[in-house]
Amino acid sequence: MIKVKVPATSANIGSGFDTLGIALQLYNTFFFEEIDEGLEINGCDNNYANENNLVYTSMLETFKKIGYEAKGIKITLNTNIPIARGLGSSAACILGGVIGANEIAKASLSKGEILEIATEIEGHPDNIAPALFGGLVVSVTEDENIYYNKINIANGIKFVVLIPDFTLSTSEAREVLPSTVNYKDAIYNVGRVSLLLSALSNGRFDLLKASLMDRLHQPYRKKLIPKGDEIINKSYELGALGTYISGAGPTIMAIIKDNNMNFTVSIKNYLNFINCNWTVKELDLNLSGVGIEKGIKE
Repeated sequence: MIKVKVPATSANIGSGFDTLGIALQLYNTFFFEEIDEGLEINGCDNNYANENNLVYTSMLETFKKIGYEAKGIKITLNTNIPIARGLGSSAACILGGVIGANEIAKASLSKGEILEIATEIEGHPDNIAPALFGGLVVSVTEDENIYYNKINIANGIKFVVLIPDFTLSTSEAREVLPSTVNYKDAIYNVGRVSLLLSALSNGRFDLLKASLMDRLHQPYRKKLIPKGDEIINKSYELGALGTYISGAGPTIMAIIKDNNMNFTVSIKNYLNFINCNWTVKELDLNLSGVGIEKGIKE
């Protein structure tokens, strides 16, 4: 049996719309086994335990590309990444399936090839790349090629995810975005994402609040998060260095100093006070990306 452990990811990171993503220490774990025939999926709702399961369809796509025909597949899931919350749950399932297929077929796909296949399925690399490589990754596509680079983040900060008790699909979050952007708004974001990368790599965390600002997606998506502005403002009052909408939302990410011991409890109390039944987690960065173990006994 093969074990594939895929981290959650937080994409966009404010001004880095569709280009930046970080991997976090929250995981979906998948166990794969080739069986004599058929399909067996365990560990998920019955609505997903069928041939339309994203992990399985990603495996099939990979088998097709590498020319392998499996007799039958058994998949067991242990999922901790919440669905449709802006934490890369679909990317984790896709990447798990691609890597599981690669391992079962003994195909020896490179990480670059895995990135290409998974991105083709997902449609964009900003969650796939950090989940695969770990840490903070910048990724872009050009003429069907994917270009990416991993950037070191200076020590001294930690990430707190504020996860709502409601979902928000990526398609719904895309629908509220304008079809064109103002030239000044484009320049605004280019400047801030440049400042953001510099601030994170050089430890200039005092610049995070300004550099996480953007005009391309967050102003529109905030409207889909009830009390979102109120919660963001309170996060700053409690000492957050910066905040942003994680992925397409609705999760809000707060970045705090690693010696801030009061923020998490205080923001939990505030959310309870305003009757928001949200989940709050402190998460460290995952720096190594996907983990693979072979020969696991059931």
